[in-house]
Amino acid sequence: MDFLKDIVKEIGDDYTQLASDIQESERYVDTGSYIFNALVSGSIFGGVSSNKITAIAGESSTGKTFFSLAVVKNFLDNNPDAYVLYFDTESAISKSLLEAHGVDTNRLVVINVVTIEEFRSKALKAVDKYIKMPESSRKPCMFVLDSLGMLSTEKEINDALNDKQVRDMTKSQLVKGAFRMLTLKLGQANIPLIVTNHTYDVIGSYVPTKEMGGGSGLKYASSTIIYLSKKKEKDKTEVVGNIIKAKTAKSRLSKENREVNIRLYYDERGLDRYYGLLELGELGGMWKNVAGRYEMNGKKIYGKEILKNPTEYFTDDIMKELDTIAQKNFSYGTD
Repeated sequence: MDFLKDIVKEIGDDYTQLASDIQESERYVDTGSYIFNALVSGSIFGGVSSNKITAIAGESSTGKTFFSLAVVKNFLDNNPDAYVLYFDTESAISKSLLEAHGVDTNRLVVINVVTIEEFRSKALKAVDKYIKMPESSRKPCMFVLDSLGMLSTEKEINDALNDKQVRDMTKSQLVKGAFRMLTLKLGQANIPLIVTNHTYDVIGSYVPTKEMGGGSGLKYASSTIIYLSKKKEKDKTEVVGNIIKAKTAKSRLSKENREVNIRLYYDERGLDRYYGLLELGELGGMWKNVAGRYEMNGKKIYGKEILKNPTEYFTDDIMKELDTIAQKNFSYGTD
C-alpha cells in the first residue's frame, strides 16, 4: 500500500489517485427531455455525461442540429453562468437561428472549422486554457461539434487546389488522433462534448443496417452513440417539429439497443420535457392506454390533454415511480 501511495505522490498530478479514492458518482447534463435522459443515463433525472463524448448520428434532415441546439438551450437555462463553444463545420449557425431556438447568444461562441486539424487545434487550446484556470473560477462549459462528417483535411484541400483526384486515406487516422487527445482532457476538465455525425446504409448487409461515417475514431472515443430517425409532427396542417426515434447504438452508462420516441419542436420550446413518459408508465404497468386515453387519478384522460398540462398529472410521487421504471428498463445491472 505504501508503494502505491508513493507512486501517486511521485507522479504528483491531480488526476492520479488510488482506485479507492475515486469519486464514484457520475455527473450528468440534463438534456431537457426526461425520456431521453433515461435512454442515455438510465434515469429520467440524469442526462448526457458531464465529462464524456456523446455522438448524435442520423441521416440528412433528421434534426441533429436542432436536437443539439435544444440540449444547448437547456444547458444554458439550467446554468445561468455557463457557456458553450459551438464548432460549426456546415456554416449552419446564425444569430437568428440561435435566437429562434431560445439560445442565449451572449454565452455561446461559434467557431467555424473546416479541417480536422483545425478543430483539433482549437478545441485543445480551449480545453487547456480552461484547465489552467483556478478550479473555483471555472464555470460550467459544453463543447459541440456539428458535424464531424463535414470536416475535411488539409491534404484533401491541397489536393483539390492542385487538381489531384486522389482520395485522402489519412482522414480516419486524423479523426482517431483528434479524439484520442481530447477524450482524457475533456474528462479532466469536466466538459461534455456533443458530436453530430451522418449515417449511411451498409451495402450488402443481410439486414438493413445504418453505420456512422468518419471511421472508427468517434466510435471508440464516444461514451454514448445515439442514432436518430424521424417523422414530422403537425399542428393541423403546419409542421411544427419532429417525433424522433432515438436508439442507443453504444452506451457505457445505460443498456444498448433501447429505443424511445422524443418530440422536438422547431421553435424555442426545443425538446418536449414530458413526451414519452406516458409510454414509460404504461411499460411499467402504472396505467393502461385504451383508445388514446390513460387512467390517472381515477380519471380517463386523453394523452394530449395530459401533455398540455403535465405538471398537474406528473406529480413528485409519479415522477419517482417513473424513474424506478426507467432504471429497471435502461440501467445496467437491472432486468
